This record gives sequence, C-alpha cells and structure tokens, in this order.
Amino acid sequence: MEFRCSCFFWRNVYVKRCALHVNYRNDEDFLVNYKKVLTESGNGDEASLKDIVSEIEEEVARRKNYGEQYVERCRVIAEKFKKKHPSVYTLSETQLTPKFKEILTYCQQPNANRNGLLSMIKTEAAAEVYSFSLFTDEFCDQLTAELDHIEASPVPKGRPNSMNNYGILLEEFGFHKSFMVPLRTQYLMPLARLLFSIWVEDGLDSHKAFIVRYALGEDLDLSYHFDNAEVTLNVSLGKKFTGGDLYFGKMKHEETRENELVEYSHVKGQAILHRGYHMHGARPLVDGCRYNLIIWMRSSSVRNDLCPMCNEKPDLVQCTGPGDGFTRTSPHQYNCQTI
Repeated sequence: MEFRCSCFFWRNVYVKRCALHVNYRNDEDFLVNYKKVLTESGNGDEASLKDIVSEIEEEVARRKNYGEQYVERCRVIAEKFKKKHPSVYTLSETQLTPKFKEILTYCQQPNANRNGLLSMIKTEAAAEVYSFSLFTDEFCDQLTAELDHIEASPVPKGRPNSMNNYGILLEEFGFHKSFMVPLRTQYLMPLARLLFSIWVEDGLDSHKAFIVRYALGEDLDLSYHFDNAEVTLNVSLGKKFTGGDLYFGKMKHEETRENELVEYSHVKGQAILHRGYHMHGARPLVDGCRYNLIIWMRSSSVRNDLCPMCNEKPDLVQCTGPGDGFTRTSPHQYNCQTI
C-alpha cells in the first residue's frame, strides 16, 4: 500500500516562466497570494495570468491522475518496449569503480566511522555535500546508449517532475528491483548512515529514481530548490557537455546570499551525496548533452512525522502506483484517484 501527503495535490507547483514554486487550491486563492509577485516579475497582465493558471491547472491534473497514468504507461512499456543493452538493468560490481568498492569495504567494517570515511572521499566546499567516484566510464557509456534508445522509443514516458521536462522514471522501464534497490540498500546506505546518521538512523527504505537530461533546445538549467528526499544521490553519466555546473546554498528555510553559493563541476562517473533539504540548482548548459541519474532516498521513520514538502504532520493519501515513502495510515485517508 502506497501513500502520499495530501499536499502533493496543491503545494509546490513549479511555474517555469517565473522560476517560482506556488501553492494552488483555486484561482481566487492563487491570485490573492501571488498576483503581487507575478506583477513584479512582469507576469501580472491578464494574458500572462491566464497562461500561468492554465499551466498550473495542467500540472495539478497530472498529479491527480498520476496513478492511473503510471499504471497505463507500465502496461504499454511491458508490452512494446524492447531493451537494447539488457546488462545495464542489473547492478553488477563490474559497473563500479575500484575506488568506490574500497570506500564501501571500509563502511562495512564494524569500526567504521564518519571521520574515517571523510578521509577517503572528497568533501566539496558546500557543507555536507560529498563527492566520490561511483560508475566506470564504460558503464556510463552503456547506460547513456540505453537511455538514448529509450528516448527514441515511441512508448509513453513519465517525466521526472514539473521542473524536469526531459528524462525518464527508471521504475517504469524495469530498473527498480535489479538495479536501484540493491544500489540503495547494499551500496549507498552504508555511506549515508555514516554521513547523515540523524536522517538515516532507521534506514532508507524507499526511493524515487530518475534520469534528467539537459540539451540545447530542451531543458538547459534547473532553478534553486530542495528535494523530496532525506538523502539525494546525483551521478553525472555524461555525455560530452560544457556548462551546467551545480550550485549549493544552505538548507531550506535558511537564507543564502548570492556570494555564498558554492559551485560544483560534475564529472562523468562521479557522484555527489547530499541531504534532500540542501538547496541547490544547475547553471545553464552551454553545449552538448548531459544525463544525470538522480535517486531521492527516503526514510519513512523521518517523513511519517514530518512531510518534507509542507513541513507539517503528513495527511496521508492512499494512492495507485509509487508513493512518496510514507508508511503509516491517516485518520483522513482517502484514495487519490477520487480527489
């Protein structure tokens, strides 16, 4: 049984033209709360407001119908999609760099500790953002070739979220059980327990894994935001690109000045691990094509008490398809397809 917090259906709706996350219950409430800021950004005229409301309503409708659409996409993909590089769908240690396997061996020792781990990995200038090699170049090339094959396929594809219009949800294409689950439980959780002990004390028991793609004529950058996760993994898979550096501020709800932002240049096969609450974004791509693997790893014991998106006790909604990592039922439980 899967659950979302009811805030999923009206909070944190991204408006791309304004680079703004908004809450939306109805037109009247929206205009009362946001007309001033939209006017200040040059989007307060009647035509712009109409287009913005239409964009928001489309996203809200997508969220309400997400479960049914997910099930239908999975059905079509299972019937019609043919894998080109089957080996990339199953995690193998041959896909991992020797350095990462060395780090993992340390983390599995009974006396492993945070300081010992930090001595083995590169800590970026942004606090609590950790960088280490993960995948071999050969595996990155094989995976991006399969991603190109998926993108060229006519089967329907669920896009990652309202901020990323290009990329895929990996669970829909069969990466979940044989690749993403063992990657999270056997390989990433030992690191995360040492680096983020408060958030991973009871384990990371679910995830959302997806690919984001940046290319000229498509998405070029990513606005400042935080993730719906306790811990986030971000891996650069290539291909060849320039620009697109990541940048980090402070944790959500903490003010960050422009001169306090710290930039990070992603390298093929390199991973970064950070808290989901850590505010971040991506600078515009200048040239080429860039694929990133993103895994939002979640702890039900943490989010059952406080939804990271609305910062309140979650009002849980039973839903079709994958949920958001909650495991407890709510007195106000209802089915998301009827909202």
